[in-house]
Amino acid sequence: MAPQNIVVAGIGRFGAQLATGLFQHGHDVLAIDNDQSRIQDLIGRVTYSVSGDATDEILMRDLGVENFDVAIVAIGRNVESSIMTAVLLRSFEIPMVVARARNRLHAETLQRIGCQRVINAEEEAGMRLAETLFSPNVADYLSLGSDQGISRLRVPERFAGMTLREAGFTAFNDQSHLSVMALIRDQNARMIPDLDERLRTADEIVISGGKELVDELAA
Repeated sequence: MAPQNIVVAGIGRFGAQLATGLFQHGHDVLAIDNDQSRIQDLIGRVTYSVSGDATDEILMRDLGVENFDVAIVAIGRNVESSIMTAVLLRSFEIPMVVARARNRLHAETLQRIGCQRVINAEEEAGMRLAETLFSPNVADYLSLGSDQGISRLRVPERFAGMTLREAGFTAFNDQSHLSVMALIRDQNARMIPDLDERLRTADEIVISGGKELVDELAA
């Protein structure tokens, strides 16, 4: 994806991580928060960091926000400020407005305003934790429905030295078993790896398949 001009309004822990992550991925990131200390902490970690009120239309226009590709409302506790900021950004006709919600009612309000994507970070984190808490090998899990999902997990020690095929994995297009989508080694990902690739204890794999099969593997 080509670099995007992105404004992130609200630099709490969630907003700061998001802004710095987007910057590290090569995007131009403008971070705005009315807490000067948070803005100071972001110097050198984003393209621009500005102390100010994201609901101030004059300030936002002076910063050229209406010309940005993406706007993200990461304001956490102040629901009113979150909604006002989202309304202002939508009025600028920015192509994509993403907003963080604190609860279901907040999420529904943001959707009615016209935000293209609404994220309930706490709810999503809670669901991921519920899926991975008692599976220590599972680093992350994405549900695709009631009984299907995608998991990233550390290779169980019992598979060290085996090929993916010997460990019982199948090609990505085989939906009846656990399919390997990626092999992560030394922080480098190999998409759809060869099934004759031998596994190492430090490897991670991204697999898709039935949740019961994933749980069995991770146990």
